[in-house]
Amino acid sequence: MRSLHRDLGYLTFGLVIIYALSGIVLMYRNTDFLKKEVTVERQLKPEMLADDLGKELRMRDFKIVRNEGDIIYFQNGTYNKVTGMAVFTSKDVMFPFNKFINFHKAISSNKMHWFNLAFGAIFLFLAISSLWMFKANTKTFRRGMILTLLGIVASVVLLVF
Repeated sequence: MRSLHRDLGYLTFGLVIIYALSGIVLMYRNTDFLKKEVTVERQLKPEMLADDLGKELRMRDFKIVRNEGDIIYFQNGTYNKVTGMAVFTSKDVMFPFNKFINFHKAISSNKMHWFNLAFGAIFLFLAISSLWMFKANTKTFRRGMILTLLGIVASVVLLVF
């Protein structure tokens, strides 16, 4: 059990770093932490309604600032009703953190989800196998059980509140 726990721990070392860093970046996704401003040009259908424009651009809190002739002005950008061209600025997470976040946020339809599933299963194994690292009648084992219970209680408290 110790050898398997050790080997899987070494195997996942780099992945733990990637998931930890992407998790930290995701916690601050509502700020500009590690983000850079990017100008985006998208060709959309001409003559779109203002309500449909926000949905098409997938912008949260989309608001029209003003209309002037064929141009619709919205926060950080414009849309030309005649040509269908939308030009706006967006803030994207910097490389390589943007790639790390793609690992972290993979969904079941993404092929990467199998990798994430395996990583999660290995993590579960590492957590459970750690309970068998020391003999049950030792001081180290008792200390480990106390810390395990504290971790479980802390998790329940975080979930409840």
